[in-house]
This record gives sequence, C-alpha cells and structure tokens, in this order.
Amino acid sequence: MVVLVGLNTDLGRIKAWWRTLGGDGFTVLPPPTRSRYTQSDGHEDAAELFATRGIPETASFAYWHWQSHDAFARSGDLRGVLYLHWGGDHATVATGLGEGPPGYRIVNNGPQGAFQLDKVTATDADGLPDPEDTAGVRQFLSRIDEPRRRTARSTEYDPLARAEERWLHDRLSGPVDLDAAVRFTAPLEHRQALTPDETARLLSAWRETYAGRLAAWRGWRPVLRALLRQEHPEAWEVAAELGADASHTLAAHPSPRSLELLRAWALTGDEGAVRGWFRAHHALREPDPVRAAHALSEELTDRTAPEAAQTGLLHALREAVTDEPETRRPAADAFFPLLLATIRFATDDRLPRPLRVAAAKAAADTADRVREAAGRLTDAAEAADALAAVERYETVRDDLLAGTGPDLTGYEGGLGDIYHRYRTLSPADVRWLHDRLADPSTGVQGIAFCLELLHAHGEATEADLVALLPRWKKELTKQYRTTYTEWRHPLVTLTCLALDLEHPAAADLLAWWAKPKPLWKNPVRLLTHLGAPDEEKAAELWEFVVSGGHDTGHLMTWVLLRARLDGTHPLHVAEKLIAEQGTRDYVLHRVLIGVADPAQPLWHYAIDRRSHSWWQRAQEVADDLRLSDAARAIGMKAAREHHITRYPDQVRPPVTQGEVSAARAWLEARADRTAAD
Repeated sequence: MVVLVGLNTDLGRIKAWWRTLGGDGFTVLPPPTRSRYTQSDGHEDAAELFATRGIPETASFAYWHWQSHDAFARSGDLRGVLYLHWGGDHATVATGLGEGPPGYRIVNNGPQGAFQLDKVTATDADGLPDPEDTAGVRQFLSRIDEPRRRTARSTEYDPLARAEERWLHDRLSGPVDLDAAVRFTAPLEHRQALTPDETARLLSAWRETYAGRLAAWRGWRPVLRALLRQEHPEAWEVAAELGADASHTLAAHPSPRSLELLRAWALTGDEGAVRGWFRAHHALREPDPVRAAHALSEELTDRTAPEAAQTGLLHALREAVTDEPETRRPAADAFFPLLLATIRFATDDRLPRPLRVAAAKAAADTADRVREAAGRLTDAAEAADALAAVERYETVRDDLLAGTGPDLTGYEGGLGDIYHRYRTLSPADVRWLHDRLADPSTGVQGIAFCLELLHAHGEATEADLVALLPRWKKELTKQYRTTYTEWRHPLVTLTCLALDLEHPAAADLLAWWAKPKPLWKNPVRLLTHLGAPDEEKAAELWEFVVSGGHDTGHLMTWVLLRARLDGTHPLHVAEKLIAEQGTRDYVLHRVLIGVADPAQPLWHYAIDRRSHSWWQRAQEVADDLRLSDAARAIGMKAAREHHITRYPDQVRPPVTQGEVSAARAWLEARADRTAAD
C-alpha cells in the first residue's frame, strides 16, 4: 500500500524545509530510501552525490537514514526525535541546518553526536504537557526517564516533583490500557512509586491479555519489580513464567526463592542468569566474592554449562570487587580497577581454571591499557603492584589461551572487533577453528567466521568440507546477512572451498546456486566465482561490476579472482582500476584497502573507521612504495578519516593513549602528503 504524505504532515513540512538547505560548502542528501540504512550508507551516498554533481570531497553534508526515518509514523506524523547525521566540518553543518523549520527545533549534540530535530511543544506552569499533546508527552517522559547516573549495576534517577508524580498517577487511574501504561509505569517504578492498587490492576490486565506469553508485553519489567517490592503473592509464579529474562530483576531482590530460580536458569548457560545467580548467592550465602565465584564456577563445570556461563560469572565477580564506573563517557581511567581485576583473576589460584581462562580471554586486549594507566598513578607502590600483576598475567596468558577462541554465539560485531587478532593463525588457532567446524553445535555465524578464516589463510581442508556437507541444505541455505561483517555467507565460502578442492559436492552446490529461489542468494551468487577461478568467471563478474548493480562484495571478489589468475598481488589489480570507467570510487577505495592482505581480506561493505584491521590496512597502503601515488593517497585519506585519531573512544577494542599518540605521529610525519592530496 502506498501512503501519500502531504505538506500538512510533519514529514511534508520537514521535507519542504530540507529542500531549501545547502550552499557555502554545505549540502544535504535527499530523504532516504531503505538502501540508506546506516551512517556508512549515508557517507557512501554522499560520495556518490559529490561525484555525480561535481561537489568537492571536502564539502560538508547532512542526512538522515532509514533507521532515523522510523521517527515518522506512516501518516507522516513525527512520533520521535529525528536524528540528523552529518559529515565534514561540524560548525559548517550546524550553520547550514540553522534552527530548523518553523514549529520545530534542532538540538546540537556537538562534534561527536548527531543533531536532533523535534517539535516545539507547550507546557503548563509546572512544566507538564497537555495529556492530549502526543509530542509534548513524549518529550516530558523522555526528560524524566533520563538517568542522572548509570553504572554497570544500577541506574539512578532524579526524584519527581509532586506535580509530575501526580500527573503520572492520573494517567494510570482509569481503565487499564496496557499499551499506553507502558510509558507511565517505568518512570514511576524507577522511583519505587507504583502503588499496590496500580500494580494489582496492571497485573490482572497483563495476565488476562498475555496469558501463556507474559514476556510478550514490553511493559512487564517495572510491574515485576513492583510485585517483588510489594511482596505480592503472585510475584514468584509470574517470575517463573517469564524465565531467564527476569534474572536482573530477581537478582535485585535476593531471597531463597529467587536464588533457586536463578540457579536453574544459570545452569542452562544463560549469561544474564549466571550474573544474577552470583549476585543472589553472594548476598545470601557467601560474603566473600572469590569463594562465591569458585563454588558457582565448579558447579557450572560439573553440569557442563556452556562456556559463556563462565564469562557471565567473571563479569559478576569483577563487578562485586570493584567500584561502579560511570558507563556514559567515562574518564580515561574510569575502568582501570575493572581491567586490573580481570588481569588479577587470570592468575588467582583461588579460582578454578575455567574461570581463570575466561579472565585471560577478557584481558587479551587490556594489558597495555593497564600498564599505561599504572604509569600515571601517583602512588609508586600501587603502580608497581599493578605492573607486577600484568607481568604475571603475560607469563601465563599463552598457556591459558591455548586452544581457546571467542564466543561464536555472541554479538556479531564483537567478532569483528577482534578480527585483527587472526591476521596470522597459530597452530593452536588452526586446531580450534577446525574443531569448531566439526562441532555440530556451532551455529551459522560461527561457521561463517571460522570457515572464512581458514579458507582465506589457506588452511581449510577436505575434512572441514566433509564435516559441513550434512548441514548445508538444512542450515546453510538460510539467509544470513553479512553486509556488516568481515566474512562471507558460509555457503559462499563452502562452495569456494569445494571448487578449489575439486570435490564432487561442488556440482550439487553449484546446482543449488543456479536455482531461482530462495531470493536472498541472488545478490551473492557471483561471489562463489572466487573458487577455482577462470576467465569466464572473471568476465561474468566484471560485467556485473560495470553494470552499476548493488555491490555486495563483487568488486572485491573480482580483484581477488584476477590476482589469482594473474599470479599478482590484489593491490596491483585494484590500483589499475583507479582511473577505470565503470567502477565507483567509494567501492574501489574500500576494496583497495580491504585486499591489502590477501591472506585475510576485509569483506565489510564499507571502510570501518572504528576497526583495528582497517586502520592497519590503510597505513600499509599509504606506505607501500610499490603502489602508485593515487593508490597511496587513497590509503592516506582512509587513515586521516579513521576514528583512532578523531574519536579514539569509539575504536573497538579500546586503544591506549600510546596507540593514539603513535597514530597521530604517523599522520603528522606524512602531513606533506596530506596537503598534497
């Protein structure tokens, strides 16, 4: 269904104002479609617009993307803050955007944030909105629900004014509307202000409307907190039905019953439940946090709980022995006690080995940060003690980490953050990766990560292929988005491996790729041409590249394929395309840097400015004397724009001040080339 949005809607008025902007080194991108989904997409759209219109690359720009566009309802009404992202010079963008269209306002969040556009609304003498003013109510709730302090363990809110609390209670005084109540219960219970009558009425409506699926109501958390706080007789029955999702709430109300539930959920490997179990056990049974962690770790091991359970236990132990740092823009050393505790736990003989291994893994990227922070301590004895802890950790680290690897089931971006660790593979790494592929419990994400690393490094074997063949039709034919990863879809990589090995299964795999469905595979089918490459495959790929079709790794594949056919480094293949018609600069630049190390190409669809891997490759391209000046300039541009010197706090894993200083010194030493670019 097509929805026509008129000028009298918020979207219509904002679009009309948007079209008036631009000039003096500032431009705005057209309103987004679904193809501009992230900030990276916005920067790519800007590069394409600049190239099409002849706008200098140094121009500043503003845009919003499709995720921001969710601020608009289908009717065109603004139902939330519209985030306006930008590139270039912040002051130029701020001047270009001005104060916003009439009836709206723009909030400038500084050089490291997005601009916010929202309606101008009215309030009464108490600062309260008219209950019928949707935008005013939203802004009021957003203001009172902003924590004054947030830590890893708790969140604190300012007290409500009497008029504010009365206004919220009034919203809950009539017949219960669960969808509407969600907005008002949380700010009240954040101050422990839901009344027993309100809680009982909400519970009745909740259990009736969501019978058998209590967790489906998004407003359940404050109600469960109120039930536990008020010792309501139905609290435990409700908590049991909610399951492990209720762990954090139960841990905040430790009791023998909460301990029993948390333990049962923790033994399934749920990380949140493990943390809650520790908190309750520590509060009720064992005041010494190390002894508490020892007991729980041994029980998790005896019950063969998943490895992630030990990680959750480590997090809980660290929190118990350190002060709570602010989690919002902390000072440089705010996490020093937490990092030092992790390093200490790796060598603490009071803890079982599985927990020490978890600590060693967590500390893998923090030893230099602890060493650097220790150097700034004013207490010499404290500094020496911290440095000694680092030395003890580094002595045992390799032994503890041998045969281990990352959690393959966790957040996908977390695997990308540590990709640079696998630029070279140790024999232990290779064994671990093979073992994961042979393990039937390894999921699609884990298979994609492990198979890509082995195949790119030339370590993938027929045994890996044979281990995965029984799973490919049922599991690997499912859609798995790899747009924002450094690895390809596992079925792409598996097909390449089968082709390279000339395995009989290659015919079945190619026959599946040739079928018209499922539709998800059509954009990535040509990426399988990297396996057993030939001139016909190269020609078909090149035809797609110059067609202007959406690139999801096609140019990268062609460059790597061409390099294999020609027996040359892919950098030299990519640099020949710099002046070639038919390629798009923003794609070619990403590919040029991504293939700097053909043993570990970077498949992310854009240059990831917060990634260690992309920073290293940008430096290498910029300094490679075998390359043309134009190619090296692309490396310099990517290095200049990397967050390690501009926004170092956004680099993951975090970098030390020494690394930031070294990066700045590297750029300063090449300032003449920067000026020439």
